[in-house]
Amino acid sequence: MSTEQFYAQLPRLKEFIEITQPHNFVDLPHDWHVVITDIVGSTQAIEAGRYKDVNLLGACSIVAVLNVAKSAEIPFVFGGDKASILIPPALLEQTKQALLATQQAAKTRFDLDLRVGLVPVTDVLAAGFEIKVAKLQVSENYSQGIFTGGGLTCATEMVKQDIPNNPYQLKPSTQPLQPDFSGLECRWQDIPNQRGEVLSILVLAMGSKKEQYLTYRTVIQKIQEIFGEDADLHPVAAKSLQLSFQHSNLLPEAKARATSQAWLPQQMYLLKEKLENFLGRSFMKFETKVGDVDWGAYKQIVTAATDYRKFDDMLRMVIAGTADQREQLNSYLEAQYKAGKLVHGIHLSDRALMTCLVFERNGQQVHFIDGADGGYALAAKAMKARLQRKAANWSAYVKMMKLRKVNQRQSGSSLEFHTDDRFNLPVPDALPRHSPQALQTLLRRHRVDQR
Repeated sequence: MSTEQFYAQLPRLKEFIEITQPHNFVDLPHDWHVVITDIVGSTQAIEAGRYKDVNLLGACSIVAVLNVAKSAEIPFVFGGDKASILIPPALLEQTKQALLATQQAAKTRFDLDLRVGLVPVTDVLAAGFEIKVAKLQVSENYSQGIFTGGGLTCATEMVKQDIPNNPYQLKPSTQPLQPDFSGLECRWQDIPNQRGEVLSILVLAMGSKKEQYLTYRTVIQKIQEIFGEDADLHPVAAKSLQLSFQHSNLLPEAKARATSQAWLPQQMYLLKEKLENFLGRSFMKFETKVGDVDWGAYKQIVTAATDYRKFDDMLRMVIAGTADQREQLNSYLEAQYKAGKLVHGIHLSDRALMTCLVFERNGQQVHFIDGADGGYALAAKAMKARLQRKAANWSAYVKMMKLRKVNQRQSGSSLEFHTDDRFNLPVPDALPRHSPQALQTLLRRHRVDQR
């Protein structure tokens, strides 16, 4: 398997539950890089009502790199206010420029700070973590990257380190750059759910690797037991999809993609959006076929190509349900949390938000789903609060690890850490002896970061 074609040649998993089977994952090639982007101060922006801008910029990072990759297949994951993308070495230099252009656009067009960074896979491995990848066939038009091993979390913390001249962060360009966000669309109205509630859920399993896989499997099964099968818990129903004509809904895309930030180019782009939406709504209503596109089936195509559930070192899901179902899930997750098996966060809304990457109307596309009014970002805030409580004895734990490290070095034995039952915290089975960053990275992984 060649390095450049690594991801394209991966076999496709057919069922989401297969992500809980470790033999379905393979190691990412060592010469690849991890791209990390996130909105600085996203929680504050969301609380100020700017959750659509935050979500759009998370998607902008992905589409900018995909436009660099062109026909090359690369894995990525959308996290609401952040994104992770994995790239082969041939795309490195072009990706840097695309990220800097996206960072500049975030500041000049949205007045938001986008942190962008690149981490070599070898540095993640040196820190004692892995990046293992699988590919899930979500629909005919969308295959989703699935990631485990703690490596993406490690890379995120490396990029987010608040230190002078962080080698993993890209510094803002002083030259004006023009981003390429072609393929990015954000034209659907917020999607209400007829069952009453939309939940954005994050679950991080604790314990040994074997225990973590088992926990994720039981959580997925429990969610299906409470909420029903895929069609029952899916937050997007084709009949609920409605194209928007509201200025506030269409403006974020116009700001991102208009040729200039001047008033006239933005208004022209808004007019283009409304005209295309009018035609699209008419074609869908009358089930028109235009070229290769069957507009009568287009809402079903969109619904099938959504990322409402995914996995990137933790389980992320946006699902629909009732208040009673939410109470059942809360009770179950809280019991598992108290038992030390997982840490979780949930955000409640009455509707879902969709941001789209559409490259061909009848071909490659993905529709990013998040809960409205904050979604994943506010679920992460709740999860971090639980992590803080879980680490109430963290100081004692750190002292114990440092003492063990000193004793083992004095005795000349290799350093091996395992899960400590008193704290229910996952620790790498083996940290490289010459990698002092490994323990620090582990600590940062469980740190509460409210920036």
